[in-house]
Amino acid sequence: MAKTKEISRRIKSIASTKKITKAMEMVAAAKMRKAIEAVLKTRTYANLSWETVLHLARLSENEAGRSLHPLLSRRPDLKRVAVILITSNRGMCGAYNSAIVNKAEMSVKRHQVATDFILVGKKGTIVHPHGHNVAAEFEKSDILTDVRDIYPIIRSVLNDYQNGKYDRVLVAYTDFVNPVKQVPRVKQLLPIELEKTDEYLGLAGRGSRAAVSQEFLEQKEQQHLTSDGLFFEYKFEPDPRTVLDSMIPRLLEIQLFQAFLEANASEHSARMTAMHQATEAASDMVSELTLFYNKARQAGITAEIAEISAGANALAN
Repeated sequence: MAKTKEISRRIKSIASTKKITKAMEMVAAAKMRKAIEAVLKTRTYANLSWETVLHLARLSENEAGRSLHPLLSRRPDLKRVAVILITSNRGMCGAYNSAIVNKAEMSVKRHQVATDFILVGKKGTIVHPHGHNVAAEFEKSDILTDVRDIYPIIRSVLNDYQNGKYDRVLVAYTDFVNPVKQVPRVKQLLPIELEKTDEYLGLAGRGSRAAVSQEFLEQKEQQHLTSDGLFFEYKFEPDPRTVLDSMIPRLLEIQLFQAFLEANASEHSARMTAMHQATEAASDMVSELTLFYNKARQAGITAEIAEISAGANALAN
């Protein structure tokens, strides 16, 4: 009897946990739908704006190959790198946080220079025990709707880069592919390098819902070329430096904002998937324990019948 009571208590406990995971799955699914809608609406604009940055970088080079703007100039000596690490505020999302942290650490090891982490999201603090330096921490909203929410981050990074504190700025985020697949990525924001092949956001998803593709961007790029393959000559009014001072920070804000949208969609998708798997695992455990409970109960009934039969036989003899 004691064994059946213990199994019954475990069944009730797991059933309660199943209700919680199911509720969390439904909440994550609702947030995921809004996040996916936001990320797909802005992905094309973000990538075309990055194409604009690349064109500005090409057009602003002088005859010696040097850029006319400090945000577009590569520095010969790489002394310190800043990594904007975007994680979640809560757990229960599977390997989402560990995957992006591992990706960021791999990038740090590849550069082999002093690195400062700029954390966005509470779970990014797991880099502390690994011995990495954390320069700043910012709060992260689960539902990002306004680009102005990232102004403090991008302005801080731009000021530090222009003041010479950092020679390279990277953003580590998770690219949204579909609700069951998210790809951790590290994208270089500054300086802008023209030979980079992995330069667009969201291109990990090649399906119809990706809203943008590499071929689409190449087609748009060809619209800026002449038949001889040379770029049109543009005039900057009042002067190139003034135009670039206004445009480049704005275009970089769009890139960082899109990275946040990609990360939010990936986070809610990962949490929904993790909670769905937890709910199914709880159902399997309840079914297995119910079978054990029935077997134990049947064994107890059989033992009682055997005892009654043995007592009846003893009285009859």
